[in-house]
Amino acid sequence: MELRHIRYFTAVAEELSFTRAAERLMIAQSPLSQQVRKLEHEIGVELFHRTTRSVTLTYAGQVFYEQAVGLLHSGDEAVDAAQKAARGEYGKLSVGFTGAATYELLPVVMRAYADRHPEVTLDVRSDMDTPHQVAALLDGRLAAGVLRPPVNARGLTTEVLRHEPVVVLLASRHPAAVHRDLDLSDLRDEPFISYNNNPPASMYLLMTSACQSAGFVPRIKHVVADSSALVALVAADMGIALVPASLRHLGIRGATYRPLRSPTLSVPLGLAYREGTVSPLVRRFVETTRTVVSSLRPTEHPQVSPPPEEEDRFIIGL
Repeated sequence: MELRHIRYFTAVAEELSFTRAAERLMIAQSPLSQQVRKLEHEIGVELFHRTTRSVTLTYAGQVFYEQAVGLLHSGDEAVDAAQKAARGEYGKLSVGFTGAATYELLPVVMRAYADRHPEVTLDVRSDMDTPHQVAALLDGRLAAGVLRPPVNARGLTTEVLRHEPVVVLLASRHPAAVHRDLDLSDLRDEPFISYNNNPPASMYLLMTSACQSAGFVPRIKHVVADSSALVALVAADMGIALVPASLRHLGIRGATYRPLRSPTLSVPLGLAYREGTVSPLVRRFVETTRTVVSSLRPTEHPQVSPPPEEEDRFIIGL
């Protein structure tokens, strides 16, 4: 049974005239009549009472018409969904965001993407470090990820969106918070709070490398799995941390940040997705993310937080 034959049937059922139905369908009357007869023969029931003066639906025809309308509607919806899917406007998209990007980029990227693609269902994984994103991208749990390059994994395409400075995160009441900027070597005796090291997160690798270059091995006092826990522990004056400057978008009272005077450190932020044929959904997400990131003000020169005595009056944006 072809959808074409069902369309012919519904046209006749609604017009109750083969002549008017043929005009509506822009085909000749004779082929229309033949196709309806073929449909009746195929399903084994008579759908119309025909006389020389009138055409009416049989009871079976009335029942069939009710079902046929729904079937045609579903068919139209299926075609529409397929066309939208081919344009990247329909489906389900799973995306991961690394720590600091969760608090700065996730809201604006997802809002911009949802505005452009309202029929896409989003599955967003926040505060997900790069190693876990890479594993999820490779096994298909994620379609795209906003993470920290470099990514040394075969089968993934990675592009850098921008570089952002690394700053010192410390408690507002920490003695070093009185300075406008800090030298990493002066922090050698401080306890550090670190991201996971098994597997090693990008910021863990950067922190250990930078400290070793400054002449010391960081004394890691606490290890956390996500950025919000890291900032909370720093705010409690349980240690300091090296973080991307964009983490200031996570507001937790009692924590502040200071630029590094020496060394000057930066960390890349990038997009990753599987190699090969890129689905329209992923392509549209990549395009949207590029546009949003390029429109944001750079974080290369973050403003210094107010002095500690002023910070107690409001929540500091990290």
